[in-house]
Amino acid sequence: MTVSETPQQATQKSLEAMRSFSETYAKNTGTYFCSDLSITAVVIEGLAKHKDDLGAPLCPCRHYEDKVAEAKAAYWNCPCVPMRERKECHCMLFLTDDNPFAGEEQAISIEQIRQTTDNATRT
Repeated sequence: MTVSETPQQATQKSLEAMRSFSETYAKNTGTYFCSDLSITAVVIEGLAKHKDDLGAPLCPCRHYEDKVAEAKAAYWNCPCVPMRERKECHCMLFLTDDNPFAGEEQAISIEQIRQTTDNATRT
């Protein structure tokens, strides 16, 4: 992959907004980030990138025929309807304590996110 083919990362502003939202939402719902924080980092980066590109934090873990239409419909905007209604997070961002993949963290730093996503864009 050449430098020109490397996907652009989310802006610092959107990344901080999604990081802050994710921490607050986890604490408010009694959920936890995945025990593998690299998953958390990639999901938050994806949400932030969609916020930049679409104006809404569309779930980055699904395929969409029309991302703009899906963002407007809001069903899959984070927190998505399944998460709000049943605490079911397809992305493994918000996990209940009985989930075998749930970690103990409800916080992640910008540095942790950037370190993970910087490495992902280089491979």
